[in-house]
Amino acid sequence: MTGKSGRSAGTFVAVLTALAFAVVSFLAFQAAAAQDDGHTAPNGAGTGANGSPTPSASALDRKESERVLPADSGTGERVVYSLRRDRVWLVGANERVSRTYEVWPGTVDPEPDAYEVTSRTAQVTGTDGVPIENVVIFGYADGTVVGFSAAADGSRPELDPAKKTGGIRERTADGEAMWRFATPGTPVVVVP
Repeated sequence: MTGKSGRSAGTFVAVLTALAFAVVSFLAFQAAAAQDDGHTAPNGAGTGANGSPTPSASALDRKESERVLPADSGTGERVVYSLRRDRVWLVGANERVSRTYEVWPGTVDPEPDAYEVTSRTAQVTGTDGVPIENVVIFGYADGTVVGFSAAADGSRPELDPAKKTGGIRERTADGEAMWRFATPGTPVVVVP
């Protein structure tokens, strides 16, 4: 014996099931459309609990690989500069990388070798005529001083291949970190 309330309960469950199916289908459609438009996070990255983007596995792998020191880059506290990767690592006495970042090389590269910081200058005009700061000098190449610096205005260098420039430019925050880390006598290891 099925009463009126049994039919309305069955109808209610059927409507609720159909509604749930419609919502799931709509969300699946939106996800597919967003993916086609390129509005999803790259490489499977999602959104964290606070609504901020979470890094993807490949982004984390890339970030971790950037921290890995190049082979034959010395031991102990030092600055490591890779010519091929245009990257610097600040390495503590415990062999831990405290900071790594990309740089913009000048037109003259130092030879791969072990150097040490010879001098520092808070502010000066670079060989390209740009005011620079946090200058850390460690060598000479092709008759040109070679060192790390940041443009006072934070800009990237505009290199003139006809001019010899040994300035390895850093972003402002990276230049400040280098200045604090690389005092005179600090080893600088340049690798290919």
